[in-house]
Amino acid sequence: MTNAPIARKAAGADPYHWLEARDSDEVLDHLRAENAYLESQLSDQSALRERLFQEIKSRIRETDLSLPTPWGDYLYYQRTTAGDEYPRHYRCPRPADDSLNIDESAEQLLLDPNEIAAGGFLSLGAFSISPDQQRLAYSLDTSGDEIYRLFVKELSSGVITELPFENCDGSMTWANDSQTFFYGELDDTHRPGTLHRFRLGEAQSTQVFHEPDGRFFLSCYRSSSERQLVLLLGSKTTSECWVLDADAPLELFQCLAPREDGHEYYADHGKLDGEWAWLIRSNQTGINFALYSATQEQPTRAHWQELVAHNEHVMLEGVSLAESALVLSLREGGLPVIDVRPQGLAGYRVSLPDAAYSLYVQDSLEFSSPVIRLRYEALNRPAQVRQLKLADGTQQILKETPVLGEFDADAYISQRLWATAADGTQVPISLVARRDSLAQAAPLYLYGYGAYGESLDPWFSHARLSLLDRGVVFAIAHVRGGGELGEAWYRAGKLEHKQNSFGDFIACAEQLIAQGFTNPSQLAISGGSAGGLLIGAVLNQRPELFAAAIAEVPFVDVLNTMLNPDLPLTVTEYDEWGDPNQPAVHERIKGYAPYENVSAQAYPAILAVAGYNDSRVQYWEAAKWVARLRELKTDDNLLLLKTDLEAGHGGMSGRYQAIRDVALEYAFLFKVLDLHVAGR
Repeated sequence: MTNAPIARKAAGADPYHWLEARDSDEVLDHLRAENAYLESQLSDQSALRERLFQEIKSRIRETDLSLPTPWGDYLYYQRTTAGDEYPRHYRCPRPADDSLNIDESAEQLLLDPNEIAAGGFLSLGAFSISPDQQRLAYSLDTSGDEIYRLFVKELSSGVITELPFENCDGSMTWANDSQTFFYGELDDTHRPGTLHRFRLGEAQSTQVFHEPDGRFFLSCYRSSSERQLVLLLGSKTTSECWVLDADAPLELFQCLAPREDGHEYYADHGKLDGEWAWLIRSNQTGINFALYSATQEQPTRAHWQELVAHNEHVMLEGVSLAESALVLSLREGGLPVIDVRPQGLAGYRVSLPDAAYSLYVQDSLEFSSPVIRLRYEALNRPAQVRQLKLADGTQQILKETPVLGEFDADAYISQRLWATAADGTQVPISLVARRDSLAQAAPLYLYGYGAYGESLDPWFSHARLSLLDRGVVFAIAHVRGGGELGEAWYRAGKLEHKQNSFGDFIACAEQLIAQGFTNPSQLAISGGSAGGLLIGAVLNQRPELFAAAIAEVPFVDVLNTMLNPDLPLTVTEYDEWGDPNQPAVHERIKGYAPYENVSAQAYPAILAVAGYNDSRVQYWEAAKWVARLRELKTDDNLLLLKTDLEAGHGGMSGRYQAIRDVALEYAFLFKVLDLHVAGR
């Protein structure tokens, strides 16, 4: 077996700072040596990895057609073909009977990412059809660094023009003249802070807005009515909206409500009681948000009228607008809820069959549409696209994600459990297993995130069946810092309360052990990005609880990253973690940062995964963390680092490449947990 790479240790406060020297021969040699070591350690799993890859792939319908989306004169859809990494984008004329029947003889290929990628990395950013449906604006990232090139394709002739703009964030938003669009430019810290307007045929773009405050990200979108453009400026705690008539793109954006620290609001344009109006979701009267309206003529804050009051027990997460109804996306009791308020009719809530699930408005379709589409799934139920008739709540399943081969959702049981944290807080856990796996303690894969107010609603996974069918239990710890129980849940896991996230995760692990689902010798944990910080912290605090850990693009070098304002995201992240230039904050972050707190103790087996072109969590965070673990840990458990040298934050871009990554991670778990690998 190849010996583990030993990273050179330098003198100074950060002995592995030298790993931050991107593109140096020494760093690249070290990362390649780590990759080679991983392959040598998992060489006995090669056949299993291939078997898992084929097994997961066999459950997926490789040649498939997406649900067509009607817009204007066309149906738009995607087609996947066996062997291709990416779906192709098509359209065909919309049937006169307004059905979703595709006329393949008249379809038009709009974009083929497989041809563009040519086997390499590819991420499609914008895919935006002009309002007259004559042009396609799209953007491409070919390295994973989230810097995009912009293109416009004339759909009548097929002529493609690459635009000569650099440092683009990938956004492209059309005005109604179908000649003008707006795009965002990244600054030196990779923050979208400048908005440009470009008119086809002109040589240059025009800067129309610049946001100097490094905490605020800029984005632009079309309103639901398609009559307005909205420029949103947002930090982690404050937002500001500027609006522009989509028919007058040369005019200036107008501010709805000047920013006020702590005031978050989000605007959309639609109809209310038959009149054009602005609908604004705002937290001005409470942290769980309320809904306001304003007339098109007087949209400023002084004229907002309350439509839906703040509710301290229910989070108003979003609002979708149609001409005939308001659709409220709520969160109550840790679960998503859809509340529909048809114009002039009684409101209702969407009824669903499972106790724990994921539900959101996938597509509100055209503004005049009498229906919208919901996406619904559970840990044991594949995703469904459901059509909801707004007037009366009638639901129709339009498409269910197929699972090929033998699959019976009833063979798996999904549960909602609760753990008690050290301060008495009840922390939800979502769990799924084969019914026959719960008779005794079993291997268990516990996943967590807990940051930015993001909610980890239960989701179905084709790949996960390869674990469940071998007796592995899967669970999600919905720790504080996420948004599962509303804004207060998020705030209780950020800044000075960050330890709550770690304590909650540990409490969930202890609860699963206490209830007999698993034991420490069979418990594996996983998280990515800010979830990688979660994993790194709990490994330092309670390593004896776990047998294995997977940390994907882990944010583990928190202190050093937050001390470097030149890195992408650092300044805007002060509202999430704090500014370590303040002595008290410095000590607080230093107290939990995974890299700083590695100590001379035994750790479980660990697999860390990084992307060399990752602009959000730099590759060196995982590399430095693994180097320090190799230096200090007292055990002989497997410690592996995998760096995707041609990928970014989301890993490799193709669907088959992603399956191979999952197969590697599962093979790692089978090895370190000594699991029986025969399939059912």
